[in-house]
Amino acid sequence: MTQIKSLRTGIKFKDTPIGKIPVDWEVTKLGDVVTAFYNGGTPDTKKKEYWDGVIPWITGADFINQKVGQIRKYITPEGVKNSATNIVPKGNLLVVTRTGVGKLAIAPFDLAISQDISGVIPDNQKTVSDFLFWNLNYNDKNLKTLRQGTSINGILREDLSSFLISLPPLPEQKKIAEILTTVDDAIEETDRIIEKTKELKKGLMQKLLTYGIGHKKFKKTEIGEIPVEWEVVRLNKVVKEFYNGGTPDTKVKEYWNGNIPWVTGADFINQRIDQIRRYITMEGVKNSATNLISKGNLLIVTRTGVGKLAIAPFDIAISQDITGVITNTKRLLPDFLYRFLDYHEKKLKSLVQGTSINGLLREDLASLNICLPPLEEQKEITDILTTLDLDIDNEKAIKQTLESLKKSLMQVLLTGRVRV
Repeated sequence: MTQIKSLRTGIKFKDTPIGKIPVDWEVTKLGDVVTAFYNGGTPDTKKKEYWDGVIPWITGADFINQKVGQIRKYITPEGVKNSATNIVPKGNLLVVTRTGVGKLAIAPFDLAISQDISGVIPDNQKTVSDFLFWNLNYNDKNLKTLRQGTSINGILREDLSSFLISLPPLPEQKKIAEILTTVDDAIEETDRIIEKTKELKKGLMQKLLTYGIGHKKFKKTEIGEIPVEWEVVRLNKVVKEFYNGGTPDTKVKEYWNGNIPWVTGADFINQRIDQIRRYITMEGVKNSATNLISKGNLLIVTRTGVGKLAIAPFDIAISQDITGVITNTKRLLPDFLYRFLDYHEKKLKSLVQGTSINGLLREDLASLNICLPPLEEQKEITDILTTLDLDIDNEKAIKQTLESLKKSLMQVLLTGRVRV
């Protein structure tokens, strides 16, 4: 992203109908910098000869994160000729003007469009598609205000054409678009790394929790094939205690707003405690059914969200949604049990009973069969999976930083507060 080094400030501004912009920028109607708007349409779905061709055809539903996602349908040249659709050439702007107004994308290749979409062909002497994409992205809220209609909200062609945009000199437009696209590409690459690491983790979970590390001989058991050195045990044989949870009386003020974190099933996101929303006092603990679970022990949601899990990140009080599990660490590591139950989430959910409030009974949880490798191997397995989790977390942090950077750059570059 070396282009960002050329940022400069100290700009004079002028008042315009769309706010303050640099004195050397213009305000123009979108239609004045566009050579054509292409309509879309849908070939007759009853005519087989119009479908299953080689021409990609998209609707507003195919736009994901301001990009064309997966192509689900293809049409034939006859389908194009005999319908209102048009083919938008690669590199031009796509604007969803019905059923998903505000979605945008740059056409990644030549493609046909439905009536949900307008193809926008820029006048390359005045502007470029990438700049228009970022400009409309930034002005998303204003674009959506153009919607009309009730049953099908949409933007009329004349309203889209009359939409006012700020227009820097063409070289600056290209630089702005290049900077923002570079950051966006970095975000997309980070997403790819995250997804690849998640797939790697999924594959390793299956391998490690079934075949272990370095084993040559296996045996058939009631929970499937496992290494001959492993055992199958009931959970209650390797757990010291199952702790219930509870909720302090919400009408008693002295039980709440203390310094003890208290969680419900709603606080579990992606098999972790996501955010502590409520705190209780020691009086609240003493005068309710809740229990304090020490840091490092397993928490299982056994009501209202069965299958959610977490390792307690610190000493924490639990609601009646949750069961705290204290393992016999001479035989079973909490982290290994966490990984095993995460991998066998469907099995855990299959034990749910009840109608109005689905729940996992204590006796069913206690009698669940699990595989039990030697302690040293349990640790090796959990260390491998924890390393992958850390890699995913690091990439997510990078993505968050890049997204903040993109947002900040859009605010300063597309308003002219910082020039390139």
